[in-house]
Amino acid sequence: MGESTAVLLFVCAVAAVYLFAALAVVRFMLRRLGFMERPARAARIAERGALVLAAAGLLCFAYGYFVEPYWPQVTHVRIESAKLKGAQRPVRVVHISDLHCDPSPRLEERLPDLIAAEHPDLIVFTGDSINEPGGLPVLRKLLPRLAAVAPTYAVRGNWDTAFWRREQLFEGTGVVELKKEAARVDVAGTSLWVAGAPFASLADPPDGVRSGIENALKDVPPEAFALFLYHTPDAILEAAETKRVDLYCAGHTHGGQVALPFYGALVTLSKFGKKYESGLHREGQTWLYVTRGVGMEGGPAPRVRFFARPEVTVIELIPAEARP
Repeated sequence: MGESTAVLLFVCAVAAVYLFAALAVVRFMLRRLGFMERPARAARIAERGALVLAAAGLLCFAYGYFVEPYWPQVTHVRIESAKLKGAQRPVRVVHISDLHCDPSPRLEERLPDLIAAEHPDLIVFTGDSINEPGGLPVLRKLLPRLAAVAPTYAVRGNWDTAFWRREQLFEGTGVVELKKEAARVDVAGTSLWVAGAPFASLADPPDGVRSGIENALKDVPPEAFALFLYHTPDAILEAAETKRVDLYCAGHTHGGQVALPFYGALVTLSKFGKKYESGLHREGQTWLYVTRGVGMEGGPAPRVRFFARPEVTVIELIPAEARP
């Protein structure tokens, strides 16, 4: 089922419930005024069912607005790699994405302490920083606190490149913005490289997506562990084809932001649809982690999360013996 079809069916189902509930209220009032007779038992049961569903919908909306956006989840995953030889212990990478800062903070005040409690060696942010200019002070107050916890690297997301290209999002915060380049990080007795590119820059002429990734990795030794940052999971196949990317970190999908039990995300805005809606995946030799992000879509989109809690991901990179 395509995303547009799923959304249309969901919206139609919700509209039908509230339309039927409104009709049930009108019919009840007309009966109280003596303009209608008492309906059959089956009709009464249907009306009550519609009212119960409508009330449950209002409770779900209240939960998605007042509770879940302020209820972060810390997810732990482990990845083994023989390229981390010499590491004296696992390397801890905290991955966050999609802050979407608004003028009023939500999780931004709590986020540095939450991340510091995980004792990261490295923090990576995969874009979408603010929803509007009023969110910039919130972002720029947060970023230095993150950079004080551990070396922090970032790339721009689609909101950043489309609306805030000229804004100084990262300058002077201690966060390193990657622009189709890589940086070496020495940690725990080993070295790894963090590469990244702004959203939509990989296909810039004369590069194709694969050559754009390879260009970002040009300084990375072939034997080194390479972590690649890009806002969406849409370049995962090309990243895997390079056989150079060990871990690809992305966001953008928000885990749907609104998800349904047993179905998951209604919308991911990824060309792969639900295939990489969130979580850990693998393509060839490349691991992919898609985080649900921290904030919520800007513009006219309602600031709600449902079954898609804000996520902070702790990725432990485990040194492994080389295998034949």
